[in-house]
Amino acid sequence: MKYQAVIFDLDGVICHTDQYHYKAWKLIADRMEIPFDEQKNNRLRGISRMESLDILLEDYLYSVSDEEQAALAAEKNDVYRRLLGEMTPASLAPGTKRVLDCLRERGIKLAIGSSSKNARYILDRIGLTGFFDVVCDGSDITSSKPDPQVFLLAAEMLGTNPANCLVVEDAAAGVVAAHAGGMDCAAIGSAAGCSIAEYDLITLADLLEILVLSV
Repeated sequence: MKYQAVIFDLDGVICHTDQYHYKAWKLIADRMEIPFDEQKNNRLRGISRMESLDILLEDYLYSVSDEEQAALAAEKNDVYRRLLGEMTPASLAPGTKRVLDCLRERGIKLAIGSSSKNARYILDRIGLTGFFDVVCDGSDITSSKPDPQVFLLAAEMLGTNPANCLVVEDAAAGVVAAHAGGMDCAAIGSAAGCSIAEYDLITLADLLEILVLSV
């Protein structure tokens, strides 16, 4: 089988926390009187918290010191984590657990490759603590997507050649990162239709057919 491991982005692939990110950033933007809507929020997909803050501040008329930026990022994360407390195993995308179980039954190694520093907390909330062979997140890396570091580190931790890993991503930055790491990519959600992705997924269940065809 060509693909010995599948590395999943977390948010937007395994579960969906977009609404929590949006609410947290919106709270800060409204207080600072910065225009912020869902279209701008979509630009934050797959990138780090500080990079997201840079985008938020693009329309701010005043300078913000490094200390103030750090405080804003911390405030956003505090609000976001409180909202994440609402998540349960029912927050899993439909059919996700069945697909993951099928992959495991086929002997495929499974990993999370996420820029979020909250990945382990989210996995705990949705009932998947300990399920993946490897969890590599923003706490383990120094460069976020489109840098391939998170995927390369996940492959190394799995003991799998990057060429034998398939990445599943919902953000264009993640697709670019997968290719930069020498990995094929299956795009889902907002990344579906990305011209450089090897595969487009309508649902996560489409992965099972891809893996059969890749034998």
